[in-house]
Amino acid sequence: MNYPLQLKKKIIAVAPQIYVTDADGNPVLYVKQKIFKLKEHVEVFTDNTRENKLCDIHANKVIDWSAAYNFTNAEGNGFGGIRRKGMRSLWRAHYEIYPEDAAQPAEFSIREESVMVRLLDNVLSGIPLIGGFTGYFTNPSYIITDSNGSEVMRLKKKPAFLEGKFSIESLAELGSQQQIRILVGLLMMTLLEQHRG
Repeated sequence: MNYPLQLKKKIIAVAPQIYVTDADGNPVLYVKQKIFKLKEHVEVFTDNTRENKLCDIHANKVIDWSAAYNFTNAEGNGFGGIRRKGMRSLWRAHYEIYPEDAAQPAEFSIREESVMVRLLDNVLSGIPLIGGFTGYFTNPSYIITDSNGSEVMRLKKKPAFLEGKFSIESLAELGSQQQIRILVGLLMMTLLEQHRG
């Protein structure tokens, strides 16, 4: 893939949508979240024509405090997933990406880099007239590490008004399946953290 990737999220939409493009502006991924589902269900396509489905993401339970979200390809075969680390995510977002099923050890971890940015965002979002604009001033970044603690990717929020904009940098050589697993995990994490703009 041609990094850095650009991720744009429509904030004002009936069903949340995310567009991912490469450094040349070519479409890489498109997400449209299913609405009115008791369990989370997200469809991931290669572009917004929705002709080629890459995968589905399904929650393993209704309440998502520490839910796992399993990835299945177009043929219905599982190829990994992401789980939120519930208590650890109170102060700083923390997720784990696993290779096949949620019973396996994490292949990658996603951690929010700054506790202060999260704290500032939480404080400002509760203030009337300011809360809707925190996404322009507080821009979290997330570091993705492998099981050895080596940094492999970074997701960074960029200032934007009425939409979410992020860049995804590659920091290490990864196999294509690993890249897809991380990117799909980042898409799901972005939807779960969407209250933060």
